[in-house]
Amino acid sequence: MSIKERKEREKDDRRKLILNAANEIIMSEGIDHLSIRKIAGMIDYSPTIIYHYFKDKDDIISHLMNKGYMKIANTLSSTPIHSDEPDIRLKELTRNYIDTALEMSAEYKAIHLSSSPAVLEYTSSLFEGASTKNAALGILFQCLKDILKSKDIPDISIELTAQVFMSAAFGLIIKLIVEKDIDEGQRERLIEHFIKCSVDGMILGKSFTMIERNL
Repeated sequence: MSIKERKEREKDDRRKLILNAANEIIMSEGIDHLSIRKIAGMIDYSPTIIYHYFKDKDDIISHLMNKGYMKIANTLSSTPIHSDEPDIRLKELTRNYIDTALEMSAEYKAIHLSSSPAVLEYTSSLFEGASTKNAALGILFQCLKDILKSKDIPDISIELTAQVFMSAAFGLIIKLIVEKDIDEGQRERLIEHFIKCSVDGMILGKSFTMIERNL
């Protein structure tokens, strides 16, 4: 290994050490309590050394977001879908989203309950035009558009539906994370009922009686 290659490896190792320390602080205290000084104290570095590898705290958060939040978007875009029917595809995408969020529950909660501008740059999904900026919302928007293509519904209304749908899923996910003592059977029923009510009821306009018959 050349001197240049060794230096690059050392640099990468230090960056990983800093990012791991930052992630540990976020998981235990929340993003809003992250600071360069705390990171430095955890790994016995001086703040100056950390600034040598990252511009500031927001730069560190941005790197962590690329690793963490984008996992959900990547899962949605890469998970095989077993049907060409858009409504079934939406149900599978929703299930994949919820399952992935619950698998990384501590990280999901820390990220999505943060009002940090560096985090909101990735997670904001309620502003007009968000479906072109937020990867997960964009996938949901396109799926809804496929479902509603036979109806004369403007894109802005479809985006609003996607935003409400995602917000409802977020609420269920957070409650399942907080109320972690719910047994597996009830947890599964809640998720499945949410998907059926949201897609069959809100999107397809089926009555509650029709939904109940399919349970």
